[in-house]
Amino acid sequence: MAAKSSRINTPISNAELERRWRAVRERMADRGIDVLVCQANNDYIGGAVRYLSDVPAGNGYPVSLVFPREGEATLIRQGPMHGEQIVPQGGGSLHGIGRILTTPSYQSVGYTRYYDAELIVTALAGFEHATICFPASAEVSYPTIEYVRREMPDAKFVEDWDVIDEVKMVKSAEELELVRRACAVQDAAMEAAFAALKPGMRESELTAIAEYTARSMGSEQGLYLCSSWQPGESSPFGPPHVQAKVIEEGDIVRLLIECNGPGGYYAELGRMASLGPVPSVMLEECAFTIQAQAYCVSLLDVGVACSEVWDEYNAYMVKNGRPGETRLHCHGQGYDLVERPLVRFDEPATISANMNITCHPSYEFGGGFDSWICDNFLITGNGPPERLHHYPQEIVVIGA
Repeated sequence: MAAKSSRINTPISNAELERRWRAVRERMADRGIDVLVCQANNDYIGGAVRYLSDVPAGNGYPVSLVFPREGEATLIRQGPMHGEQIVPQGGGSLHGIGRILTTPSYQSVGYTRYYDAELIVTALAGFEHATICFPASAEVSYPTIEYVRREMPDAKFVEDWDVIDEVKMVKSAEELELVRRACAVQDAAMEAAFAALKPGMRESELTAIAEYTARSMGSEQGLYLCSSWQPGESSPFGPPHVQAKVIEEGDIVRLLIECNGPGGYYAELGRMASLGPVPSVMLEECAFTIQAQAYCVSLLDVGVACSEVWDEYNAYMVKNGRPGETRLHCHGQGYDLVERPLVRFDEPATISANMNITCHPSYEFGGGFDSWICDNFLITGNGPPERLHHYPQEIVVIGA
């Protein structure tokens, strides 16, 4: 068997890939599905392709995977027009992929909208009368779905999110080790950023320190959101486009690190810091927010419906005089930054052991004050969930 390339950052083992394939193919057989068609154009939310191939998408360029119930898959990605590569048996870093088809297509160039779809239809030769499933149709471009359906009129098309979601929501031992490494990366990135925090630096400089630390420890990419404000004011999270503000003495600073770790698994860590005395009301609300997070996490018992957790958490918030949640404050993570299960009223899934769940309660409590915290938890199945981040749960005071 060909060896994994030394160029790959923490490749997934062949044994782990084969475990996923077996589980997904069992579900395909149960549902009468002959082949899956997956597509992604980013490595933040596009986990179906990477989950079945260990090949990420990036730069907005589409990567598609035709994954049959039997036999090797076909990968379609950026490259020369009408390019084709037969992958040697064993695959090395492309284990399970029989061939690669390439085309230079771009979402910004409208006349290339069917280029990838044409190759998907090529890869679907022999499935003209089969049952074809888009397991994550929201990740597939409209022109792709339109073209494939039009060119294969005798096929039966279905959508079935659970055929993959049921498998990838629950993490294997190998996956959980990578989740732990992602959390360790974020702990170090938060520590480095707050150690460097001082008046006069821009928010973008602070997030750059966090990103440098994470990248140096094996992270491939992520989101680094920051905002700063004087007590009594308010400032929403800002992506890089709005991180030009200079941090001032007395500011409250909020930093959210949503990067992946080695191997591509996501977690997220969020904390606040103060460049001066912390108002007593903020300290009180921070203590309550930590309690609210702990209460929500305590509800994450194996077999409990996510909608039930949502209802009980909101009742707890209202009972304690805080606003009920209307955001997504608690959800799964893996190759996707936001992955099922969602702790929300419309999520049909229940909690299972070995899920990686992030919980980030947040609310405004008057006078321009916000309270918020974010950590990841492992559903152990034999006790309370384990907090995977080790960074202290507190408002960090700078210069004290």
